[in-house]
Amino acid sequence: MNRRNFLASSPVLATGLVFPSLISNTYAQTGNTADVLTIGCTAAMTGPLGSFGQNMKLGVDAGFHQINARGGVEGRPLRFSVLDDAYIPARSVENVKKLIGDSGVIALMGCLGTPNNAAISPIIEAEGTPHLGPLTGASSLRKIELRNVFHVRASYTDEINRLVQNLVSMGIRDLAMVYLDNPYGKEVAQDATRALTASGVKAVAMVPLATDGKNLDSVVAAVLAAKPSAVLLGTAGAATTGLVAKLKQASSMMPIAGVSASLTQAGVKELGGKAQGIAITMVFPDAYQAKHLVIRDYQSAMRAIDQPLFDPGSLEGYINARIMAEALTHAGRGVTRAKLRQSLSALRNFDLGGFTVDYGSANARVGSKYVALGILSADGKLKG
Repeated sequence: MNRRNFLASSPVLATGLVFPSLISNTYAQTGNTADVLTIGCTAAMTGPLGSFGQNMKLGVDAGFHQINARGGVEGRPLRFSVLDDAYIPARSVENVKKLIGDSGVIALMGCLGTPNNAAISPIIEAEGTPHLGPLTGASSLRKIELRNVFHVRASYTDEINRLVQNLVSMGIRDLAMVYLDNPYGKEVAQDATRALTASGVKAVAMVPLATDGKNLDSVVAAVLAAKPSAVLLGTAGAATTGLVAKLKQASSMMPIAGVSASLTQAGVKELGGKAQGIAITMVFPDAYQAKHLVIRDYQSAMRAIDQPLFDPGSLEGYINARIMAEALTHAGRGVTRAKLRQSLSALRNFDLGGFTVDYGSANARVGSKYVALGILSADGKLKG
């Protein structure tokens, strides 16, 4: 992350709804049968994190469409069945019970949110259902005893450490942090406090933001009163959009940096020019940089379903879809949940072409430690 580009950040200088796959053609219409491999998911498709769920699903749809066009897995097409939980953990639990109770659902993939995944993990473990690529970087959920959960993305701890190291190396020491007032945000705030302490820095303010943004004005006032040199975001979803807009309105030159979950693509679009120059951690390669094979494959898959716009969220969904297909292939024609779990556990150095996943025995089933830094450009693209 370039110091000049970051500091010159100002452009002036549901609830149970089912979302069937976009590939709901002949394959999806057959339903849950032995001829279809159905992957389930509970995620926010509406509510404050709805954009995250929608983008993830687009990427999975693109990946499954690409795989199905090539004959599926062992001759069987893949189907993605998503239940909307609106980012409410209790609904996540209800949805997962429904999905696991359906004998046609072979696994879960991409369930979204730190509090949501914390709520469903006991059920997943009790039932022995594999869950690939939960959309959370919480280190508290990366425990060796969770035998059925296979993380793909790096942790928020990894992201925060990289972000703080870079900010401090730029000479930025008067940092204020805003974090979402829920388990996700509090854990990221703890990670940030540890990283800052290790760098010999103490935040000038640590301010909680309500998930619905209802305390937005007081949060902005507290941040500005602290007179920080930069603001660190441990927020997510729609609340972040309002926060950034008000901070930039009050101080257009204010440098802002956040973890990968901070801003949705919809939020970036809504912010327009105000998003330019914001630094965001990246846990996957640049979705627009086609120098990597996995990005070329992803872009081709997105275009094939008439989605010409690329972003980190759909890329994550696409990569998860590719990993799932690889594990299903190795599990064989007579795949069961137990066989799929074994197949995922056995994945070693699976290279998609610029992004590698490895579930070694010592890494608590975390497939990647990839963390890079990107800057949002004037056209809203996150560029590494």
